[in-house]
Amino acid sequence: MSWHGHWHGYGWTGTPVNYAREGNRRPPYPVPPPPEAKEEEKVRYRDAANEFLTSNLPPLMTGHWLLKRNQSAADCTWTNADVALAWLTKRYQESPPFEREDGKVAYCALDQKLEYAADVLPRGVDVSWVHYTRSQSMVSLSVVCCPNHFHPDIPCPLPPS
Repeated sequence: MSWHGHWHGYGWTGTPVNYAREGNRRPPYPVPPPPEAKEEEKVRYRDAANEFLTSNLPPLMTGHWLLKRNQSAADCTWTNADVALAWLTKRYQESPPFEREDGKVAYCALDQKLEYAADVLPRGVDVSWVHYTRSQSMVSLSVVCCPNHFHPDIPCPLPPS
């Protein structure tokens, strides 16, 4: 599979309760209600769209990050996968996953995560890491390919300069 594009990085830290609010993590139904729809349906759709677009919660599908225009930042757009990997590493190390008290492994090691990411990012596959921290916060890190294989109709929120 060949892919040509760039990557956007998105990070979120929050509570498991907020993360579990799946309704806020999915965009509204793909098409707005028809013009003849009742006003309450139109308002409900607009409210859901605004909530999804302005929320910093990670979407259920990584490619939907590209819809959240206000979440993009210039330092989170890369044309080099190695720079994206360095960003993932830094963010992961800033908020590492908790370690189990019984010594068993709760998550795969950072080097395994990076090996996988280095393999798939150049092929246009999104990478998403989610874990609990020692304080029981949740961390979600995503590197999203743009253009996106699964959401080719979503335009780029911030083309590389």
